[in-house]
Amino acid sequence: MGEPHIIVQFVGFEAKNLVREYTFTVREPATEPREYTVTIPNEAFNARRVRYQDAPDICSHKLHRELAASENHPEKSHFRLSDTELADYATTHTHKPLKYPYAPKPVEEDA
Repeated sequence: MGEPHIIVQFVGFEAKNLVREYTFTVREPATEPREYTVTIPNEAFNARRVRYQDAPDICSHKLHRELAASENHPEKSHFRLSDTELADYATTHTHKPLKYPYAPKPVEEDA
């Protein structure tokens, strides 16, 4: 049988002096929910190495990796994203420029 199903839920964030701290709750069947935090240095946002709107997703990826590496029970409950992890995310999640969704259609002329 497979591993027990877990639910990772983003709870919110807190802006602190040096970091933004993202909080998650992890739920498994028949156990009490556990809380984890993942931080990103404010400097990474200021240097545009990470976008505010991407931060919860980046933190979620980090937490999922930590859970997978420890059979869903890491020894720590607080993690910090490294510059390398931020760069890896940026490389694998590049944003394509949006196309104008309401571009005028070419006019077809009657022959």
